[in-house]
This record gives sequence, structure tokens and C-alpha cells, in this order.
Amino acid sequence: MDRVLVVDDDPGIRGLLTSALRFAGYEVDAAADIPEALEAVRTALPDVIVLDVMLPGGTGFDVLALVRAQSIGVPVLFLTARDAVEDRVRGLQLGGDDYVVKPFSVVEIGARIEALLRRSRGAAVPVGSALSFRDLSVDPQRHEVRRGDRLIKLSPTEFKLLHLLITRPGQVLSKAQILEQVWQYDFGGASVVVERFISNLRRKVDEGHEPLIHTVRGVGYTLRSER
Repeated sequence: MDRVLVVDDDPGIRGLLTSALRFAGYEVDAAADIPEALEAVRTALPDVIVLDVMLPGGTGFDVLALVRAQSIGVPVLFLTARDAVEDRVRGLQLGGDDYVVKPFSVVEIGARIEALLRRSRGAAVPVGSALSFRDLSVDPQRHEVRRGDRLIKLSPTEFKLLHLLITRPGQVLSKAQILEQVWQYDFGGASVVVERFISNLRRKVDEGHEPLIHTVRGVGYTLRSER
């Protein structure tokens, strides 16, 4: 069975999610603070982490940074306050994969966990030859991205999004198509996730170089050269 780690200092939320996810058929571990969360990641090896932003002595961002520093690519679903837009943006910038705002529906939590599991397992980036466009190269075997001679560090989700774009150069992909291909869901309110990941890629891939990732207003996004 897939294993979910729930990290939240609120015992009510922790208990609710633990019970609901176990009822849905998941193995569930729970943690109330950062040390417990890191120990659970090390020992339980979760398939998905549901991570609250506000934690005793720190934040969920601290947990994510420490997890990613160990090259652990487990999908992370953030729980954020409805009005904390900056938290959602920061979580996605740091390598989180999705978020749900409080108050939330346990049904939505379950649906997003299923989508993250499909993304990380059933629809992984195909291993094949390195792809290139202009001075950008993406190597699925090495999981490496280079712009010229510069090695670019991407999260697993960022890598998958860039791989999707470089396999279809010049083709305009809508937000709905990207959500389906990268995240495997089509929730209408999740388009901001695509926008944030595109912004992340532009910052990491295009900064200081010829822009390759473009927005086609009202349609979607594409990888192309304007030259």
C-alpha cells in the first residue's frame, strides 16, 4: 500500500487526515513537528508527504529544503492558509508539488494525493536520449539539464515540465494539457500551479540567456526561439 506522511501540529487536523487516508486504503504516519517529520521521512520512506506550512520551531519550507537537500524526490502537498498567497508561491518555488488551502476537503486531499502518485509513478519521465533545443539540453538518463555549459538544478516536477516542453518544441500547450501530462489531474482551480512552475523554469533556465519559454496569451505555453 502507498504510504503517506501527514505533518501538522494541529492534533485535530492530524487525526482527521490520518483517519480519512487510512480509510481510503493508505498506510499513514503522522508527525507534529520538524524533528518528527524528518525522522519519519528517514524511517518510513513515504510515497507522499502532506505538509503544513506553519510548524513549531520552523516551517514546512524548512522540512522541504532538508528533504530535497538529501535528493529525496517524494511528492509534497502543502497545506496553506487561504489568504497566504506568498506561502503557496514559496512552497512551489522550493520544490513542492501542489498545495491545498485551509479549510480543506478530505476528498480533495485524497484526489490530489492520487494525482501525485500517478505523476511520480505511472507517468515518470521516459528514459531516453538527451534532447536539445538551441543551447538547452535535457538528459532523462542522467536527470540533468544544461543551458550552455551551466548545469541547472531542477525539482522532479520542474524537470518533467521542461521535458514535456522540449519534446514538443514550437507547440503551444494549454494549462489543462500541462496539468494532465505533468500532474495527471484537471482541477480548474489549479492553473496557478502551472503558472508558478513556468515562472520557476524561466528564472532557472532563461535568466541571462535568450528566452526560450514563452507565454501565448490566452492559449498556453511553448518552447521556441524568437530569432
